[in-house]
Amino acid sequence: MLQQVEEISVNINRCVIASNAKTARKKVYLLSLEPALFQMKSNNLGAVRSSRVKMGDLSASWVLENPVDGRHDHPKSFQMVEDPFQSGMTFEEKTEHPPDDHQAGVGELPYSRLSSMSPVKLKRREMRQERRNLRTAELIGKDKEANNQMAAAAIERSKGFDPIVKGKYSIWRSDYESPNSDSTLKLMLDQIIMAKAYANIAKSKNESNLYNSLMKHSKLSQHAIGEASSDVELHSSALNRAKAMGRVLSIAKDKLYDCLTVERKLRAMLQSTEENVSDLKKKSAFLTQLAAKTVPKPLHCLPLQLASDYFLLGYHSREDVNKEKLQDPSLYHYAIFSDNVLATSVVVNSTVLHAKEPNKHVFHVVTDKLNYAAMRMWFLVNPPVGATIQVENIDDFKWLNSSSCSVLRQLESARLQEYYFKANHPSSLSLGSDHLKYRNPKYLSLLNHLRFYLPDVYPKLDKILFLDDDIVVQKDLTPLWSVDLQGMVNGAVETCKESFHRYDKYLNFSNPIIYANFDPNACGWAFGMNIFDLKEWRKRNITGIYHRWQDMNEDRTLWKLGTLPPGLITFYNLTHPLDRGWHALGLGYDPALNQTAIENAAVIHYNGNYKPWLDLAISKYKAYWSKYVMFDNPYLRLCSISE
Repeated sequence: MLQQVEEISVNINRCVIASNAKTARKKVYLLSLEPALFQMKSNNLGAVRSSRVKMGDLSASWVLENPVDGRHDHPKSFQMVEDPFQSGMTFEEKTEHPPDDHQAGVGELPYSRLSSMSPVKLKRREMRQERRNLRTAELIGKDKEANNQMAAAAIERSKGFDPIVKGKYSIWRSDYESPNSDSTLKLMLDQIIMAKAYANIAKSKNESNLYNSLMKHSKLSQHAIGEASSDVELHSSALNRAKAMGRVLSIAKDKLYDCLTVERKLRAMLQSTEENVSDLKKKSAFLTQLAAKTVPKPLHCLPLQLASDYFLLGYHSREDVNKEKLQDPSLYHYAIFSDNVLATSVVVNSTVLHAKEPNKHVFHVVTDKLNYAAMRMWFLVNPPVGATIQVENIDDFKWLNSSSCSVLRQLESARLQEYYFKANHPSSLSLGSDHLKYRNPKYLSLLNHLRFYLPDVYPKLDKILFLDDDIVVQKDLTPLWSVDLQGMVNGAVETCKESFHRYDKYLNFSNPIIYANFDPNACGWAFGMNIFDLKEWRKRNITGIYHRWQDMNEDRTLWKLGTLPPGLITFYNLTHPLDRGWHALGLGYDPALNQTAIENAAVIHYNGNYKPWLDLAISKYKAYWSKYVMFDNPYLRLCSISE
C-alpha cells in the first residue's frame, strides 16, 4: 500500500510540472472570458452615475440570462489559488451547482468542476472515495457478523429453556395480582369493628332492636370468617354474610351516625385493644420463660433412673480412672459446669468425636448435689472413647462459702430471697418480660458463677477451655491452646455488630461509677467457649476484681443479673478476640442465621430460650445437636427420649 501511494505521488508531481507551462495562458484566457457589467446608481439630487462591477462582487442570488437561448445561470466567480508546487498562480473555478449535480453517481462530479481541478486534488478525491467505500464495506461486514453472533447466542439460550410452565405464567400471575385480593375478608373484619361501635352507640340510645341486630350479624360474620386468613379460606356463606351486615350497617348509619360520637367510640375501642395486646405480650413472655426453664418429663426421668442405678448397682463405690491426667498441664483440659446430663453428654461426645488425639483430652464436669449421682453414673456406663472425664460435686468445694463468695453472701440476703422466690413481690408479671427474665433464680446459681473461680478449682492447670452445656463442637479444638492471647486472660469471640451487643446494652451507664470506668461502645463478647490463661489470671487477681464489682452491685444498680455483665466488667481490656469461625451464636433465639456460617463454625451455641432439648427448639437447628445424642441408649429409651 505504501509503495502504491509513493508511485501515485510521483505521477502527480510529474503532471503538475507538465501543466505549469499552461498556467499563464489559462489565466489570461479566463480573464478575457469575464463579461463586462455596469451598475447604474442615482443619488438624492437625481444625478446618475455608472460604475463597472466584477463578477466576483456579485452574490449568489444574481441570475444571468442568455439573450440567445434564454438560459439562466448563477454568476461564476474566479479566484486565484496559489499553486502548492511552484510560485506561479492558477485560477480555480468555483461554481454553485443546481441540485441535479448531487444526483451524480458515486465518485462522479460535473465536468465543469472536474476540468477546473488540479490532478493532485483529483487523485486525492479518488483516494478518499476509495477509503470511504472500503470503510463502508468493513462496517457492513461487522454488522452482519455481530447479527450472526447474536442469533447464534439466542439459539443456544433457547435450547436451555424449560418448556414446562411452573406455576402461573401470565398477566394474572402473582406479580399482577390485585393488592385487594383478600378484599372480602378485610371488608368483613372492618364491618365487625363498625358493628361493635354502632352497637355501643345504639345501646346508649336505647335502640335495643338495632343493637340486637348488630350483635347478631357480628357473631354470624365472625363465625363465617373462622380461622380464615384469605378469601380462599372463607366459608361459602361469607359473601352473603357481608351483604347482610352491610344492610344492617346502612340502617345503623342512617339512625346513629354522628362524626364525633363515632370517633370517640373508635378511639376507645383502639385503646382497649392496645391494652389487651400488651397484656397478651406479657403473658406470652411469662409462658415462654416458664416453658424454657421447666424441665420436660423425659429429662426429669433420666437423672432419676441414673441416680437410682448408681446406688443400687454399686457404682458409687467406683474410683475415677486416669487420675494422673487430671492435673497434667500438658494435656487439653475442658471445664463444663452443668446440671443437665443429656446436654453435657452431647458436649463431651461432639468434642471427642472431632478430636485428633482423644487420649490427650480431659473433661472436668462440675454439677450440683442433686444431679451428681446421675451425672457420674452416665459417664461411668458411657465413657468417652479415649478421653478422661472427672465429675465433681460443687458442694464438695468447702473453700467456696459466703465469706469468700459474693454470690453466696447475697443469696443469704432476705431482700434478694424476697425478690427471687416470692410471687407477691412488686416486680411481678405486670412489669414485663425483662423483669421476668432476670427474676429467674439461676442468675444467682453458684454453679453459674463458678466460672469466675477457675484458678481455685484447678490450681495446677495453666490453660483451660470453658464450655457451656448448650453448645455443640463441630471441629477439633486443640488449636485454641496454641493461640497467642498477647498477655490477655480471656480468649473469646466478639459479638458486636454495628451498634449491637456493646457494653451499653449490658451495663447501666447512667450510673456514674459505670460511666467513669467503661466505654459504652466497647465490643461485647460471648461466654460459652472461652480459652482462659490461668497463669495470667492469678497474676492479675481476676477473681478479686470480680468480687469487688459483684459487691458493688448488690442493689442491682450497675447491671441486671446474669454472668455476662460481670464478665464484661471483670475482663474489660483483658479479652483477646478470637476468629468468628470458632464460635457461632444465636441458635437458641434467631431463626434467620446464615446456614453456611453455622456449618463452618467450630462451635455452635444455642444461647437463648429455645434450647435443642426442648419442644421450643427451632426445628431447622435441632439436627445439629440431636445427631450427637445416643438415642439407642437404654436409659434414653426407658425415659422415652427420641428424635
